[in-house]
Amino acid sequence: MAEIAIYGTDGKIKSSLSVDLNQKEISPKTFSCAIRALRQNWRQGTVGCKTRAELSFSNRKPWKQKGTGRARAGSLRSPLWRKGGIIFGPQPRTRNLTINDKQKCLVFNNILFSKLNNESISCLDFDILDKSSTKSAKQILNVIGLTDKKVLLFLQFNDTTLIASFRNIPGVHIISFDQPNAYDMVNMNNLVFLKKDVELFKEMISRWN
Repeated sequence: MAEIAIYGTDGKIKSSLSVDLNQKEISPKTFSCAIRALRQNWRQGTVGCKTRAELSFSNRKPWKQKGTGRARAGSLRSPLWRKGGIIFGPQPRTRNLTINDKQKCLVFNNILFSKLNNESISCLDFDILDKSSTKSAKQILNVIGLTDKKVLLFLQFNDTTLIASFRNIPGVHIISFDQPNAYDMVNMNNLVFLKKDVELFKEMISRWN
């Protein structure tokens, strides 16, 4: 049984949230494979260059074979020439690495317990804003000491007011409860969610048990 502190707007701990999860063993290889698969699949794969067959230059012989005193040349598209085709250059392709659901759950479970052990998960209890206010959102993070840290904030995807309030704060990355990913959870120093979204948070982490 782990405890997550619930902070008020004054920066003091008001209560705590109990999390009932079982920590599972994971190999370093499984963890690294999950991060690698995620980052590879994020790549757009649009890099590319033209081979000599794809250039629009004329394919005529620049000068005759003999008698000019210059080296033999057969085409303006030659890779040896400036603006010529590229030999074995990168081409557009799709990368698709996969890991199974059991491995994903193990990775998320390991990350969650790592954050819990470091006391890097916080719950904020404050009134819902009537309109977006970055100043108020930044002040809330300041009172609990998260101003200069990288924060992964879990919000509902349709909570436009709070998303607009937090999205312009440096170091804050917003993510939905149904779209967690291992890379962001590892890369950020603190995981933060709101008290009004406690049930969504519990539902999310229950899938990793």
